[in-house]
Amino acid sequence: MPLRRLCPTKPVGVLALSDDVSELLYSPHVTTLEAKVDLVLSCGDLPLEYLEYVVSMLNVPLYFVMGNHDGRGYWRSDGTHAHFPQGCVHLEGRCVTDSGLLIAGLGGSIRYGPQASNQYSESEMWRRVLQLALRLWVNRLTYGRALDILISHSAPRGINDGPDAAHRGFASLLWLLRMARPRWHLHGHTTTVYGRPAPSMRYEDSQVLFIPPYRLLEWES
Repeated sequence: MPLRRLCPTKPVGVLALSDDVSELLYSPHVTTLEAKVDLVLSCGDLPLEYLEYVVSMLNVPLYFVMGNHDGRGYWRSDGTHAHFPQGCVHLEGRCVTDSGLLIAGLGGSIRYGPQASNQYSESEMWRRVLQLALRLWVNRLTYGRALDILISHSAPRGINDGPDAAHRGFASLLWLLRMARPRWHLHGHTTTVYGRPAPSMRYEDSQVLFIPPYRLLEWES
């Protein structure tokens, strides 16, 4: 079976968000980015109202995963309770194609509290990673590559993660990066280090980028 052709036909502007609300983006000034942004990727722990505001103002697709502090939702002015942001696509355990790119997501953090939502033991994360990996193998057979961008809430083990139990990264994400070889792995969760550039590290074929509060990126073929 011949491979299907799937690749961006022009540079793709990506607005990545995570953890901290940006006053610039949560205001009418966000529209100054409109010409530069083709899609938005959220790595979790952001208010649903914030994501809804950004997607409505920029009018581009927004894909998101959940952080370890997400899940409570919020009450809208019409009296309904929202668990997910309206107009946005939940990317948990899924892979989508957009603008010629293969994009997948895995939310949540390492388990550090009992009965907490969006927290996983390493073995639980392994199951989720392997389920996603099956879908990515199909991509490799279909498109000649498994993945372009991985978004997660947590970092991989030993890359941009923290020394404490709540911010330790997942070893299973390291395996996924070796298997799928995305160009970018975008994540949040780790405590933000203010006053210096956000961490970025190369692992195999992937650039692992710490996002909070946001990064404006450009994908070039």
